[in-house]
Amino acid sequence: MIARPVAIIQARMGSSRLPGKVLADVSGAPLLARMIERVRAARQLAGIVVATTERPGDAPIRELAPTLGVDVFAGSEDDVLARFVGAAERFGADPVVRLTADCPLIDPEVIDRCVATFLAGAWDHLGLGGQFPKGLDTEVTAQRALLAAHAEARLPSEREHVTPYVWKHPDRFRCGVVTLPEPLAGHRWTVDEPRDLELVRAVYARLYRPGHVFGWREIAALLAREPALVAINAGIDPDAGWRRSLEKDAAMEVP
Repeated sequence: MIARPVAIIQARMGSSRLPGKVLADVSGAPLLARMIERVRAARQLAGIVVATTERPGDAPIRELAPTLGVDVFAGSEDDVLARFVGAAERFGADPVVRLTADCPLIDPEVIDRCVATFLAGAWDHLGLGGQFPKGLDTEVTAQRALLAAHAEARLPSEREHVTPYVWKHPDRFRCGVVTLPEPLAGHRWTVDEPRDLELVRAVYARLYRPGHVFGWREIAALLAREPALVAINAGIDPDAGWRRSLEKDAAMEVP
């Protein structure tokens, strides 16, 4: 079977910490549009799909995606794994490149490296690992592995975060990581809170120009030159969402 790597970007309006963030203005365009602009620069992808929900509140995302030249899929709000499987099956994604819409500084070079490494080996799941900034997150997963997870995963964290069931079972699935060449752990390049959005806007104000997709090296160099920018969103808990999911797991497991 010929591989067809497709980026599936999960997006919704109902963020608890920053509602509507995916449509927030970043240098004159919605945040989601800026992200898609960067994802489109990746050379290893056969397509891009925005996977949102069926909720009326997410209609603006469903309406925006086609105007940006990408496919759109609407599914469950809470069962994100089911949403990804539905999108993967409808649009023939295999492997699935999982991205989240709160990462408008995603680097197409990183996406390409993860996809190329996946395709060069017999992997079931490959993620970005090591000391990388929150906001470059990229995962590549075989469709069959996602289908197995969809059929068997029961914990809320496994349904909400899509891939945990796969990487928690290395006895069944071949899992690996691609590491960023430079250690940048502790940097926050994602958008969960207003301060994150402030940093992203500051980075775009300095580095963005039409037709040029700046990469992680340029961002790292900028932050080294202007350390005050790093302080904008310093101290935000990077694992708050994951911990909330684990709390739901614990509540579910109580007899």
